[in-house]
Amino acid sequence: MKSSSIDSTRRQILAALGAAAAAMPFAAFSQSDRPISLILPVGPGSGVDTIVRSASQAWAKAAGHTVVVENKPGAGGILGTSALVKSVPDGYTLGVVSNNHVIFPSVYKSVPFDPIADITPISVIGTTPLLLVVNPKKLPANNVQELTALLKAKPGAYNYASSGNGTILHLAAEMFVDQAGIQARHIPYKGVGPMLTDLMGGQVDFCVTSLPSVLSHLKSGSLRALGVGGKQRTPSLPDMPTVAEQGLPDYYVEGWFALIGPAKLPADKVQTAYKNVSSAYTDPEVKKSMATQGNTILLMNPDDTARFFKAELDKYAKVVKAAGLELK
Repeated sequence: MKSSSIDSTRRQILAALGAAAAAMPFAAFSQSDRPISLILPVGPGSGVDTIVRSASQAWAKAAGHTVVVENKPGAGGILGTSALVKSVPDGYTLGVVSNNHVIFPSVYKSVPFDPIADITPISVIGTTPLLLVVNPKKLPANNVQELTALLKAKPGAYNYASSGNGTILHLAAEMFVDQAGIQARHIPYKGVGPMLTDLMGGQVDFCVTSLPSVLSHLKSGSLRALGVGGKQRTPSLPDMPTVAEQGLPDYYVEGWFALIGPAKLPADKVQTAYKNVSSAYTDPEVKKSMATQGNTILLMNPDDTARFFKAELDKYAKVVKAAGLELK
């Protein structure tokens, strides 16, 4: 065989092998190494952001994929959740939401998704304490009674911040204002981070926020917590009484955080995601971090999570009505 013919045949074989290698292994590699995106409809520095990032490495280890946390704040969380419900239900795009998810229909005239029908519940991961917090330079109160007295002495002179209209932090602060019988102006922010920045800067006077988001500021003394919103004191702040203990017996609110996917997520993908999140939040280091932050890990299974979402939707409809919040 002539040399030119041999070279031509060799080039054809190599080209064929190259095409096969490009087609088959690439698809397998891109699928196996594809990252899992966790959409958070909140900004950096929020309680949910802190909670998820604390477990992201353990989550990646359990899943065998890189885990990428994507903050998509805006409209109290509606923008981020809208992105999630529009994603492909393949298990590679999931989201972690809070109470806000089931509050939306009660505080907004129009929401671009159905909080039940447009998602796949996977797991209520746990709960997190909410605290009544003040800027001690603006409001030198040491407990709920002193704060109430200061606010009543100057009706309407003070304001409270929230992470956005219709969020759980807005509702929790409004509940305090209502039950304490005080007057204060609401200042909504686009997320917990800017809210806390202005609270420490003195632009706003008090707020209700999650313990993980504010723990470092309490330790530094730049902010002061006056009471826990839950029914019981939190182990991470054992000397901090509940708001209910301090004269508002009906005050009860706490945050929760849950893993969801877009609607029609296949059952095997749901179970895989539940297995991975359970593994992440039972990791010894993550458990230690959650305890330090004051969080309680629950890890409800998908069926119980679906029932929980429906019950919370009904509960907050009644809470919003009782608080007298107007639809936006």
